[in-house]
Amino acid sequence: MKIIKGKFLLGILGVFLLTTISADAAMTFPNINIGMGTANTPQDFTNGLQILIWLTILTLAPSILIMTTSFIRLVVVLSLTRQALGAGTLPPNQVITSLALILTFFIMAPTFNEINEKALQPYMKNQITQQTALDRGIVPVRNFMFKQTHEKELALFVRMAKIEKPKNKDEVPTYVLLPSFILSELKTAFTIGFVVYLPFLVIDIVVSSVLVSMGMMFLPPTMIALPFKLIMFVMVDGWYLVVKSLVESFVR
Repeated sequence: MKIIKGKFLLGILGVFLLTTISADAAMTFPNINIGMGTANTPQDFTNGLQILIWLTILTLAPSILIMTTSFIRLVVVLSLTRQALGAGTLPPNQVITSLALILTFFIMAPTFNEINEKALQPYMKNQITQQTALDRGIVPVRNFMFKQTHEKELALFVRMAKIEKPKNKDEVPTYVLLPSFILSELKTAFTIGFVVYLPFLVIDIVVSSVLVSMGMMFLPPTMIALPFKLIMFVMVDGWYLVVKSLVESFVR
């Protein structure tokens, strides 16, 4: 898997956070002065409002990454897989989240590359304006979300927004596309999670039936079923199959 460099990732995040970047600026340590004063001119008020917007966007940066990428589906399915195994907190939450985040960067790499080529690099070279870079940068993200969004969910939010039926994808507002994408990802994730959960459920039912027939009703079935689940999961190379199915489930 191709390793995405830190500088590239920071650049991509900069597009989402509307960060102003100067390509010709020298590497210097910034001198930051924060203070409260009276806004005597409209320009002073505008500058203060912009600072407030930047701080808000920085606070929501992790949520933006989660809402517009494949992270939702990945973390839900991996969590359901762990729960189906019945191994308690193994793998730990940190491992599940880290694996989902790494797979997110892998799946979103083509989208990030397109943003870098069409929006970030031209902007850093002062070839396009900030607004043009934002307009170009949002297009690959919207295309990715459209490919994963179901028509039923999209129609629901178009109807709830009380807007005219869009004639094409370009007419769908981003604020309508975003909740449609999240709802579609949750639906897909739980569908995949059910398929993963089913074999483990069968093992639980069989073990419980055997224990009841043998009169061992006070013996916890999960204690007996866990080794069989682990053996089956290892023999079929479960993590390989789950990750492979997840990555291939994304329409490119």
